Amino acid sequence: MPVDLKALFPKLTNLLHDAVFVVDQDDQVVYVSDACEPLLGYRADELMGTSISNYVHPDDQGATRASIIQVMEGQPHNDFCNRYIHKDGTTVYILWSARYSEEDGVRIGVARDVTALRQTEEKLRFLAHHDPLTGLANRLLFHERLESAMRAAHRHQNSLALLFLDLNDFKHINDVHGHAMGDRVLCMMAGRLKDCIRETDTVARMGGDEFTVLLTDIQSVETVSRKVEQIIAAVAAPLGAEFGNIKTPSCSIGVACYPADGEDADTLLSRADANMYRRKRRSQY
Repeated sequence: MPVDLKALFPKLTNLLHDAVFVVDQDDQVVYVSDACEPLLGYRADELMGTSISNYVHPDDQGATRASIIQVMEGQPHNDFCNRYIHKDGTTVYILWSARYSEEDGVRIGVARDVTALRQTEEKLRFLAHHDPLTGLANRLLFHERLESAMRAAHRHQNSLALLFLDLNDFKHINDVHGHAMGDRVLCMMAGRLKDCIRETDTVARMGGDEFTVLLTDIQSVETVSRKVEQIIAAVAAPLGAEFGNIKTPSCSIGVACYPADGEDADTLLSRADANMYRRKRRSQY
């Protein structure tokens, strides 16, 4: 007895963890396997007869349309990833393997949920460029942004300033109140530094109690001086009752400007660091 493959098709596709979609030339879903419900939150009968484009993330509509055209021109797309909106409003990342059946006039696509993988990748990318304690840019990201800002400043004949900041007597907080409390103080200071800068600027934790601030598109030396005074005042503000009797640490700040104090990143960092230590030594006497 011959096997009825058309009757068998739904039974086979409903066994798969990945969702199988069949979409006609008008973008209407004419068939979808049961795996669509854990993928997008909709039952198969809710999706069939609707436009699949209705569920694509607005920011991915253009790229998705380009992929559809590629598939319908006879070029299978086996590694296309885009975002869809789940029934509950969350975003789902889907990896597609799709091809066009000219004989049937439909696109056949297999959809795999890669949301968890994408979230892990994004977290790893964040951790590679950010300080795990404070969430600020780390040394690597700061150096990249400094290099990029210097190229832009050279192109547009602008100036920028690099601030190197160290918390004074921070070791005393760790020694007397413990490292956990020290970490809380560092996070507080990180937040205060972020509040002092524009979106176009960058604040980073270089390690320990050392921070750097990149100020782009500087108009004058007075602009830098005002920013330094603002940061010093922000750091010195009382910590708050939740920190008990801990004395708020002051800070020492060294400044180096591009191009006056150097035309490469290492030189600017070195000069800002040296200026900071000179100020730190003077404050101790």
